[in-house]
Amino acid sequence: MKISIITVVYNGVKYLESTIQSIAGQTSKDFEYLVIDGGSTDGTLDIIKKYESKIDYWITEPDKGLYDAMNKGLKRASGDFVWFINAGDKVYDAETVGKLIALAKKTEADLLYGETLVINEKGNPIGMRRQPAPENLTWTSLKLGMVVCHQSFIPARRIAPLYDLNYSCSSDIDWVIKCLKKADNIVNSKLILSQFLDGGRSKKTIFPSIKERFRIMVTNYGFIITLLNHISIALRFFRFYFRHRRF
Repeated sequence: MKISIITVVYNGVKYLESTIQSIAGQTSKDFEYLVIDGGSTDGTLDIIKKYESKIDYWITEPDKGLYDAMNKGLKRASGDFVWFINAGDKVYDAETVGKLIALAKKTEADLLYGETLVINEKGNPIGMRRQPAPENLTWTSLKLGMVVCHQSFIPARRIAPLYDLNYSCSSDIDWVIKCLKKADNIVNSKLILSQFLDGGRSKKTIFPSIKERFRIMVTNYGFIITLLNHISIALRFFRFYFRHRRF
């Protein structure tokens, strides 16, 4: 059994090395590592070539965006599970892959998930993700938004579809819902699985992302339920914002 760990990067020279090091440093070698570069021009390729012996497959070429690049990784992957750890993100610690493999074998899981530590650009911890992963995750859990971090969500490759390129900002939530619908045995690892770089693409595209997520949720859950849940999501957000606002 092995995990396909996929890193997607474009002009990520500041972040890629720490990501590669977190993967190359795993004590278990039951994984393959793929790096999909979108044609970087900032020195990212120098980092990839520096660690070429630690990478099972890499490619650099222009793509049609983040999700197109992720699809390239999915098409090339050969592991039993797929795990996206993109440039700037990290596997939580050196034992994580080994623990996941042991848990997958023990439970016969076809989808594993867990918790996420948020880090800043220097790699220093900020704290745990504001919303902990649900104790029992199902496809209906996502009525209330992205309740599990993409970097701590590891489906079996056989149930993982390609990302829908009709969504340019939020195809990840669509993909997670589709994986959960196909999964028969969803296992909460109760482990911190990843370190997620704060302040990434999602913040820069927040309004288009919200619109896409609304469309995705309407498709899966219906308009009325989605509208009511988004009111609840907005209220939670503003309560959190004003509670933590610094004057």
